[in-house]
Amino acid sequence: MPTYDYMCKKCNHQFEAFQKMSDPHLTTCPACGGEVKRKIGTGAGMIFKGAGFYETDYKSKNNKTVSKTNGKEKSVTKTSSVSD
Repeated sequence: MPTYDYMCKKCNHQFEAFQKMSDPHLTTCPACGGEVKRKIGTGAGMIFKGAGFYETDYKSKNNKTVSKTNGKEKSVTKTSSVSD
């Protein structure tokens, strides 16, 4: 659930409200009871948690991985050997 910023038109009191996106906008100031206006915020960036969509959906199927060594990237190809 996002946090929305509000500002009172009467007393300029600023506050935040933790609401669902489907909840109606707040209309009254908790400090003076005046009319409030929802401020436009930048919001938060996207945060990916868990294994991630890259590992499950977009990773190359030919088992190539990229490893970082001393700030330099190099491609490493994994191969499997079969012994008789």
